[in-house]
Amino acid sequence: MPIFKYVAFVGGLLLPRAKFKLMSAFSNWVRDRFKAGAAQAREVAQAEALLQQARATVPSLHIALDRQLNRLDVLMGVQPGTYSREIAISRDIPSVPAIPRKAQPTEILRRRPDVIAAERRLAATSERIGAAISDYYPKVFLPGVLGLDSVSGARLFTPGALGALGAGALRWRLFDFGKVDAEVAKARGTNAVALANYRQTMLRAIEDVENSLSVFIQTQHDSAELKAEVKALTKARDLSEQAYRAGSITLTDVLDADRQLLSARDHLSASRADVARAAVGVFRSFGGGWTP
Repeated sequence: MPIFKYVAFVGGLLLPRAKFKLMSAFSNWVRDRFKAGAAQAREVAQAEALLQQARATVPSLHIALDRQLNRLDVLMGVQPGTYSREIAISRDIPSVPAIPRKAQPTEILRRRPDVIAAERRLAATSERIGAAISDYYPKVFLPGVLGLDSVSGARLFTPGALGALGAGALRWRLFDFGKVDAEVAKARGTNAVALANYRQTMLRAIEDVENSLSVFIQTQHDSAELKAEVKALTKARDLSEQAYRAGSITLTDVLDADRQLLSARDHLSASRADVARAAVGVFRSFGGGWTP
């Protein structure tokens, strides 16, 4: 279940745990400076408030995560709580499964259920044209058998298609060609409608694929930009901490750098979730059908 693992990891508690760990270490560091006489009580209170704020966000995130995991279990047809242990241990987020390079675009689109259904309906109407045209030709039946001269499921056991025949039976709708012409025209009209529906289904499938690929590519670009932002803000935060230790800036400046860094990490985590959802959208638009 690679897609389940991918989405579940993105929706996990990796970022909240990292945030809590960062604020906890920062609070301990400020408390040690206060004991050494290098920090004020106000700074310790500020650090403790931020730590408690980080702790307060964890329960709500646990509730949301449990609900999503239970929903995924139900969608997969298993008892809620079955796969929750698989993400109990923190690990790297798996990469998006790649699409086979040998697969042709037409082969990928023909995996879609709507395309398969439209293609089968078109093939069925083509067969009905041949069945209708066959009524122009005489039909010869063997002696003493039960004759069935219809290949259409709707007419298979109608009085006109079923009958007990004697020796040397010959049936030819020679004086009924007007009705045969109408049946052929009707079959061709039905085939034309099926062909138009098939073309429309293919166009919608291509539109769905193009939209899903566009969303996937753009979310990947957004995630890359946010990753670079987090890297820059991490460096800025480290420099702010060094300046605070040197006494050149106040604790407020360090807390502001922390706030910007944690906000960027939140956005990066949300962007990774968007990438996962976009990847699922791509696989759905292609109809799946391969093993990553």
